[in-house]
Amino acid sequence: MTALISGSVAFDTIMVFRDRFKNHVLPEQVHILNVAFLVDELRREYGGCAGNIAYNLTLLGERGLPLATVGKDFGSYADWMKDWGVPQTYVRQYDDHYCAQAYITTDLDDNQITAFHPGAMNLAHEVKVPTNENAKIGIVAPNGRDGMIAHAEQFADAGIPFIFDPGQGLPMFDGKELLDFVNKATYMTVNDYESRMVQDRTGLSMEELAKRLDALIVTRGGEGSDIYTNGETIHVEAVKPEDILDPTGCGDAYRAGLLYGLLHDLDWKTTGQIASLMGSLKVARSGTQNHHFTLEQFRGWYRKAFGSDF
Repeated sequence: MTALISGSVAFDTIMVFRDRFKNHVLPEQVHILNVAFLVDELRREYGGCAGNIAYNLTLLGERGLPLATVGKDFGSYADWMKDWGVPQTYVRQYDDHYCAQAYITTDLDDNQITAFHPGAMNLAHEVKVPTNENAKIGIVAPNGRDGMIAHAEQFADAGIPFIFDPGQGLPMFDGKELLDFVNKATYMTVNDYESRMVQDRTGLSMEELAKRLDALIVTRGGEGSDIYTNGETIHVEAVKPEDILDPTGCGDAYRAGLLYGLLHDLDWKTTGQIASLMGSLKVARSGTQNHHFTLEQFRGWYRKAFGSDF
């Protein structure tokens, strides 16, 4: 079974500053800010929502096709995707651009300063949603603005049910545009903070938004997640991770779990539990694609966490 994954493919350059930003920034001088932070730890990770979701879906034994645009520096990422069996059929490369890049510096208080360059991601609308893949489900995750709009419309026109996942792309859209996404989508997933932004911009409550969808999923970190569907709210407990090393990419792992459940027509409680376990496994590893397991191992961890199989 196939899922179509509209979203970014990006590099995350993560740096750790072994001090605190507040010790080096003078509040009264921020209008002439000129600081440099010596970082003794740096790593470059493969990331981006489409890349992360497709990778996690591959771990679960399913086929996720990223719909994404990348730049001339894609080479090592392409090799990684090939090694893990992530298809690149609808990943288009532009040699006059760089891949999307996030440069993240974190201090000892877990404060972050991030610079993001969209690069080739802004051309995502030039990749069309394929109608010849017999896809059962799709997802519109954070991507170039025009790409998100175009892919939502193309999913709807093709009759392919899809999840709308605005994520960090949410600030690009006003209330009218968000409602247009909701009206085209079959499902929507947001975190707690994003849910409040959507409500504020659309003027609709979670219950009112849920009536326009088959399901609305709200993740709440360590408090689990809530799934609004058919006039009821299903609460899914969070799975306690073996360690908490890096939350980056946890939401993408969760969304891969949602896609797995939808591909297999599982009930929402089971689907939410698979997604919850996926997020837990990710947060226990640094980087967005450094956790590895077999489906057999995953089923064992699921039985241990929930006392049943799926």
